Amino acid sequence: MDELINAVVGLHIIGIAALLGGFLTQLGAMRSDTARFGPPMLYGALTMLVTGVALIGLSQADGYTISTVKYGIKLAVLIVILGLVYVKRDDERIDKRLFGVVGGLTIVNIFIALLWT
Repeated sequence: MDELINAVVGLHIIGIAALLGGFLTQLGAMRSDTARFGPPMLYGALTMLVTGVALIGLSQADGYTISTVKYGIKLAVLIVILGLVYVKRDDERIDKRLFGVVGGLTIVNIFIALLWT
């Protein structure tokens, strides 16, 4: 079971890399007000959602105790990110503040995962 959990963690990291990488590659465009939510950001957020839910289920099945508050907050943050990216994915230009909110929430989600023990 540990190998399966580790494989899903790897996929979760790939999802967050796609979301954060999509944000970071658009920083230059953000300065010129032409930033967009590209497909990597949408698919990264979806990958994070699916693998995150799978990780909770697999961890509980393997007997680990999880913090439902922590994962509830992480899920809420991810749903906001996913909603913003999904709704605005076809817009030619995204407002700088909205684009910054998605990047900031992504970083907050990373730090919640790393620092909340």
